[in-house]
Amino acid sequence: MHGEANGSDNRVARGVEYAVAAYLLWGFLTIYWKQLDGFDAVELIAWRMVCASVVMAVVVTVRGSWSTMRVAFSSRSTVLRLAAAAALLTINWGSYVWAVVNDRVIETALGYFLAPLGTMAIGVLVFGETPTRAQRVAFVLASIAVVVLTVSYGRPPWIAVVIAATWSAYGAAKRTISLGPVESLAGETFIAIVPAAIGIVALSFGATSVVSSATPTEWVFVLGTGIVTAVPLLLFARAAQTVPFTLLGPLNLLVPVINFGLGWWWYGESMPAERIVGFAFVWAALFVVTWDQVSTRRRVAPMRATA
Repeated sequence: MHGEANGSDNRVARGVEYAVAAYLLWGFLTIYWKQLDGFDAVELIAWRMVCASVVMAVVVTVRGSWSTMRVAFSSRSTVLRLAAAAALLTINWGSYVWAVVNDRVIETALGYFLAPLGTMAIGVLVFGETPTRAQRVAFVLASIAVVVLTVSYGRPPWIAVVIAATWSAYGAAKRTISLGPVESLAGETFIAIVPAAIGIVALSFGATSVVSSATPTEWVFVLGTGIVTAVPLLLFARAAQTVPFTLLGPLNLLVPVINFGLGWWWYGESMPAERIVGFAFVWAALFVVTWDQVSTRRRVAPMRATA
């Protein structure tokens, strides 16, 4: 029994290492996209989809999962679910890349801070889950944050809201797809490759397009978008197999923390006092729900052990 416990602990520890690596890569991916800030965000997303689909085709081949993909694409309902997920992922990626190349990195951080709260809102409004008292408090704090930040920006923080909403909805859509995370992403990119390729062709005639003006170094960054998309996902897929979601969720906050730091300290984006107040309400909301999850886990664990 002691050996089994140690083995389980070691698997969780290794899973945490995979998760941290994935989240660090996702966080610092902002620096990667900044190297391409001279190009149109829509064109960059089209290239990312095409390059990601090529990488995922290689991954599916290595995993020997083509039979799974054929079965998935023979089901109309699965194809529709994959298409919905692909649309949400494209909007999420597009919003994020647009914000990064237009010097609004801090707003992406806000979006990914809000995303866990958006996921909880979907659980309540869509799946009929009953919110805890802590979650109700978090919703109120998040609502106050959006109001404060709307005043600070002089407009609603639309990019942050779109990022949070699409990422939360994407998570909900993934629950309806009976595929593993890698095969699911592969299916989504395969569905998106045709419109993405059409978009690349349509946008390539512009004088500032990737095809017309990219330097050799920029081409390396453009073609590398598939790899930087796939690697953190594969790491995350490994982590999700062993790490409890009550731990995986809080670790996810590394991504917006990194983006917040990069936007404020590295790229010098404006952070007036009222904006800090707005973020503080978001952080308070996240602290409340995280503490609630940890406390619940501590209470339930002894009961399970004695059951």
